[in-house]
Amino acid sequence: MISNNVKFQNLSYREMETLRLFRRDMIKAIPLVLISIPPFANYLVFVLMYFFPRQLLIRHFWTPRQQNEFQRIYHSRRAKDHAAILMGLTKAVPAVTDSRLQSRLLDLCNKVQSGAQPSVPEIQAVKGLFSGPPLGIKRLDADHMRLLCSLFFLTPWLPAFAVSHRLRGQALELLQLDRALHRLGVHELSESELRQACYLRGVDSSRLNIGECQDWLIQWLKLSNQLKESETSLLLHSMVLLSANYPKAFYL
Repeated sequence: MISNNVKFQNLSYREMETLRLFRRDMIKAIPLVLISIPPFANYLVFVLMYFFPRQLLIRHFWTPRQQNEFQRIYHSRRAKDHAAILMGLTKAVPAVTDSRLQSRLLDLCNKVQSGAQPSVPEIQAVKGLFSGPPLGIKRLDADHMRLLCSLFFLTPWLPAFAVSHRLRGQALELLQLDRALHRLGVHELSESELRQACYLRGVDSSRLNIGECQDWLIQWLKLSNQLKESETSLLLHSMVLLSANYPKAFYL
């Protein structure tokens, strides 16, 4: 809930995104505020901000060059776990009892691991596996959940129940953002909003042109728009499945 008893999911897309970014910036600013409390500590703060802008300054104080540079750094950190996440999906294949779904999940993983780009229908074909065992968000093992934390830069070293709770919260928030964005329309976004939307969902948009950003985000929404809240685990995994080999042509 937010002020005036307005629920997050009832906000417009831009209101949701503004609130999400505000929360993130406030969390990031807390350490700097604490450091500046002692007398004369503000001089130290200025020095730290100058030498560590990525770690201490919120994005509003970054130059355009820094924004691109820092985004690439952050994206490379989450991308380093892509291979392990895909391997975790592959290891789950034997636990699938339906032989047809088992084959589809294996083919999907192999396709991404080989460097190809999967289509939205190929991902949708296995969505039932992500609402219950073995890949539902409440059924994932602790090690795999900790790998998924890197997609949102969450701390992975919390107890498993806390990690699961935080991932569910992130997945539901992302699903609500997607629904609001679907209502607004991708072509209504400014360039900066478009790049931010793609980056949040797993793509290093600093390396893409506007057309590539729009194409990717449209495909993402085609997938997301068909998912239920019980299938949000697939939304998290699609941050790898759809982004690992992009930009490449979608095979629809």
